[in-house]
Amino acid sequence: MSDLAIFGGPAVIQQPFQRFNEIGAEEEAAVLSVLRSGVLSQFIGVWAPDFFGGPRVQQLERQWEKYFQTKHAVAVNSNTSGLMAALGAIGISPGDEVIVSPWTMSASATSILVWNAIPVFADIESNTFNLDPVSIEQRISPRTKAIVVSDIFGQAADLDAIMKIARKNGLKVIEDCAQAPGARYNNAFVGTIADIGVFSLNYHKHIHSGEGGVCVTNDTRLFERMQLIRNHAEAVVEAKGVADLDNMIGFNFRMTEIEAAIASEQLKKLDRIVVDRQNVAERLSAGLKGLRGLSLPFVRTGCTHVYYVFGMQIDSSETGIHKDQIWEALRAEGVPVSKRYVNVHLFPMYQKRVAYGTQGYPWTAPFYSGTVSYEHGTCPVAEDLNENGYLGLGLCVNRYSNHDVDLIIEAFRKVWINLAELRAIRFSSAPVSQKELQEVRQTP
Repeated sequence: MSDLAIFGGPAVIQQPFQRFNEIGAEEEAAVLSVLRSGVLSQFIGVWAPDFFGGPRVQQLERQWEKYFQTKHAVAVNSNTSGLMAALGAIGISPGDEVIVSPWTMSASATSILVWNAIPVFADIESNTFNLDPVSIEQRISPRTKAIVVSDIFGQAADLDAIMKIARKNGLKVIEDCAQAPGARYNNAFVGTIADIGVFSLNYHKHIHSGEGGVCVTNDTRLFERMQLIRNHAEAVVEAKGVADLDNMIGFNFRMTEIEAAIASEQLKKLDRIVVDRQNVAERLSAGLKGLRGLSLPFVRTGCTHVYYVFGMQIDSSETGIHKDQIWEALRAEGVPVSKRYVNVHLFPMYQKRVAYGTQGYPWTAPFYSGTVSYEHGTCPVAEDLNENGYLGLGLCVNRYSNHDVDLIIEAFRKVWINLAELRAIRFSSAPVSQKELQEVRQTP
């Protein structure tokens, strides 16, 4: 086996992998059709037929409903907008608390703050990286209104347990399933189990239209409220005869006809894209199996995983070396592996409690009477994984051929074979000298 690249040996992976791109002739034709029609968007912010958008937007919504087997779909201009519309639709009020994961895109939490409600972070499961139902239950207070569940990395959270907790406590549940389109939970599509599910069409998701999102629900009232919030609700409620005026604040969350046309073609490819991801993950799992101290992705019984991220864990007590050192060695071999995800509760916004203005709103507002904590140690599992255990390989970033996967496996095995050498070298940002390297190799 050749020397580790981090010590000057040749890297296993010499060229960056091909970037993932599923945009093809079908999307090009759909966009040209929209351009030639001259109608790039057909929304208007008054109560009229065009309040619901143009034909491409409405076509995508019906297509989404059919594919995901849900009653209603609302196309929006981003997953973030979708989360904001969903939270408004369920009736979030200033001072309410909403439980959310620390391991998620920041918008899962900031969409709560938009309504002057308070994010409360629960801890995650160590094997799936999803919200832990036990921690959720511990965070419920008299002010808790809802739970935002992120189906992280490509598989569902423990939705049976979470929905049971929610129903017992009179809470609404919103699934942020941006990373898990097409995943199933006990035969139901992820995103269709909670009160509202929100999908992403951002450029690095399984399917994308550059930007965009889709909300789904089986509740007709929530569906209509999301439509209103999407498109200047306050200008429409009188003509539409809406009596419930709470959260009927005007936003422009409208999707364009071009985005909708692209998304419609992308959705047709989702089944194949999911299978491709699963095949890559199976090949990786088979090739990396047996590496001491490396835990491969866990898939919950009765569920499927669509692998936005191939999430792994390092046990330093088994490897004898911190995961950051292994990460450095893998990166030197050309593996595009990450060593951190996020801990949103540790962001400056929450540590300093500065959101609206400079006086600590909404936490210091008279309408909030809680004492939520964002201190280090609030989510110990999430924090420890980030510092000591997590390694991830993004499967939605690159298009991995079998040969690419084999190179990744070869690089991992090369690092593991040389763990003793890696362990013996001091770990710092300074280059390892040839003298130091030679001394290590001569040590019995």
